[in-house]
Amino acid sequence: MKQRPRSTFVAPPLTAVALILAAWMQPAQAQLFGGDDEARRAIIDLRARVENNRQAAEQANERLAREIKELVDNELTPARRGLLDLINQMEALRRELAEVRGQNERLARDLAELQRQQRDVLAAVDERLRPLEPVTVKVDGVEFTARPEETQAFEAAMSALRASDFARAAQLYETLIARFPNSGYVPVALYWQGNAHYAARNYQAAIASYQRLIAKAPQHPRTPEAMLAIANCHLELKDARAARSVLQELVKLHPETEAGATARDRLARMR
Repeated sequence: MKQRPRSTFVAPPLTAVALILAAWMQPAQAQLFGGDDEARRAIIDLRARVENNRQAAEQANERLAREIKELVDNELTPARRGLLDLINQMEALRRELAEVRGQNERLARDLAELQRQQRDVLAAVDERLRPLEPVTVKVDGVEFTARPEETQAFEAAMSALRASDFARAAQLYETLIARFPNSGYVPVALYWQGNAHYAARNYQAAIASYQRLIAKAPQHPRTPEAMLAIANCHLELKDARAARSVLQELVKLHPETEAGATARDRLARMR
């Protein structure tokens, strides 16, 4: 940017000029005008002119100062305006950034609250579903998964059997078998159903329950005992031939079991 040439004005040393002129003019004035009055008037006139010159110099200095100020203002105003605009833009950006940060903080709080609510909901659902989830159970050495309602049905039937309510126990076992035909409880339920019938001296029903167990789970740990119980039912029914046949089959199929050993002993006594 080109700089305008700066004019300079240097005020003359007015006081020194005035003194010199006064000293120089005094003899001449005395000679020219021939008296003090004329000299005084001349001095007054000279002082007036000196004052005028001083005022003119001050005015010139003031004009120069104004011109310099205007020049500086004209040069700096665009830069100052640009700087102010930049400051305003930065302030606007700062406000926007603060607003965005505030929004982010609110969103973070909302997200945390939603996550907490989700965890609470999932925990509540899990708490409600946990009693309904299948669990691993072990009955008579056999492990299987069973839903809680299966276990509850089996325990209800066992409670009736322990209370010697044999008819109700047999019915509860049958309800379990009908409701959960594929449950791991079915073989053992058939075994205990047969025992409930046997205890009630309903031997034909007992034989039917034991035979269902043998047909459904021939390798179940309770199967040898069920065969021995069938032989006992036949003996109670005075059918020794049927009892002997079952005992022989038991010894053949399960010779190493306790029930197989008992069957051998009974066969020996039946000879």
